[in-house]
Amino acid sequence: METTIPSTAARAAHRRRDRLFTVLAATAATLSGWAVAVPLAGVELTVRGGGVEQRVTPVAVAVSTLLAGLAGWALLALLERFTGRARPVWTVVAALVLLLSLLGPLTGGAGRSATATLLVLHLLAGAVLLPGLRRTAG
Repeated sequence: METTIPSTAARAAHRRRDRLFTVLAATAATLSGWAVAVPLAGVELTVRGGGVEQRVTPVAVAVSTLLAGLAGWALLALLERFTGRARPVWTVVAALVLLLSLLGPLTGGAGRSATATLLVLHLLAGAVLLPGLRRTAG
């Protein structure tokens, strides 16, 4: 039986595909969470900042998740390029960023249900992005 060793280019292509899938899956997860909370459960998802209340739309959820996922991907790629310990360093940084991101809902959620929903959306994104991107680390 002959075993083939994938080329470096093939491994890189698989890694990019898996990372893209992870970012898209995180976006789908947060959009699903928004859909359950807002239209189905009737949560009024608003945030307060600078004395202004603003509704959190599905576009805002999708864009925020995509940007967070792409930023995590970029950091992982940079770490892989400059250190041999990319996976553990990235994991610690990503976990800290997730924890810090929870301050936004805790301080800006307009009401208990909005705060709880925003926390869940942040945790959903983290639950997909952290293990998904970590798994692809080389």
